[in-house]
Amino acid sequence: MFFRSAATLLLSCIAFPAAAACVGDSYLDQLTPQQEAQLSAAVADMPYSEGLIWTAAKDTTEITVVGTMHIYDPRLEELRAQLAETVATADLVLLEATPKEEAQLQEMITREPDRLFIVDGPTLPELVDEDTWQLILAAASERGIPSFLAAKMQPWYLSMTLAVPSCAMADMMAGVRGLDHMIIEDAQAAGVPMQAVEPYTTLFDLFGDDNMDDQISMLRVSMLVPDLQQQMFVAMLDSYFAEEIGQLWELSRLAMSDVPGMDPVAGNAMFDEMEESLLNMRNRNWIPVITAAAEGHNNIVVAVGAGHLIGEQGVLQLLENEGWTITRLD
Repeated sequence: MFFRSAATLLLSCIAFPAAAACVGDSYLDQLTPQQEAQLSAAVADMPYSEGLIWTAAKDTTEITVVGTMHIYDPRLEELRAQLAETVATADLVLLEATPKEEAQLQEMITREPDRLFIVDGPTLPELVDEDTWQLILAAASERGIPSFLAAKMQPWYLSMTLAVPSCAMADMMAGVRGLDHMIIEDAQAAGVPMQAVEPYTTLFDLFGDDNMDDQISMLRVSMLVPDLQQQMFVAMLDSYFAEEIGQLWELSRLAMSDVPGMDPVAGNAMFDEMEESLLNMRNRNWIPVITAAAEGHNNIVVAVGAGHLIGEQGVLQLLENEGWTITRLD
């Protein structure tokens, strides 16, 4: 059962995790005037910084591109209803992971537990200093993770787990899912075929191959103080449903400056590296998959995490570069 939950958590963590239980003060309200100016400047010239639903058209083919949120919020029901007919009448739905990839991931984790857990050599209490380990223990306890389990988690996977505030963890571990899964359910009900835009091992290739020092650095970045973490989630929710996705992403960059002990220059470099691997590189790899699918279908839905839509290296700009006409849908 735990391995199934581990797979659910892994699939749910990517690109703007959030949950309806995370309410309260917003990180946006805590920004200084200087930070507000920095945030505004960062999104001022960003391509496709706003909007959740778009069309890309070329010749007789139309692609509906949807920026999703992977965790449930009741406000997603309105987006689901807005997309229901589009999904039901599509020739193909492309997602980051379909039920096929989810099943493959669950089977792989069961078969190869070392993908997520330290099975040989020193465990985390031996790899980090005592103060950091105590912070990890406290954060893990808030999320219902036993200390013996946290000690054996690969640092990159524990990073993703602790990056989710405790207010969101219950829904995630219960398998309550977001817009991606709603679209999957609607496609299944209508008999619309689905395809993944990337192999199910992609995240393991991105994070699991990092050396232990890099993974531990990533783990320390995830150790935001609890109040700040919840404020960030409230801000992310507000930004997502306001369709201000560029603001959402750049807000995460600003929050790096509030990570205890983080050098601002090092934090920005780490964020750039994460942006390249988590978003940009994957986006570039997806474009040939999307355009190949378009060669055999006239009406496609592409539903991926909202962060993948924005910027010079975002899916929308990359499609525009390939000659597609991009139009925002209200």
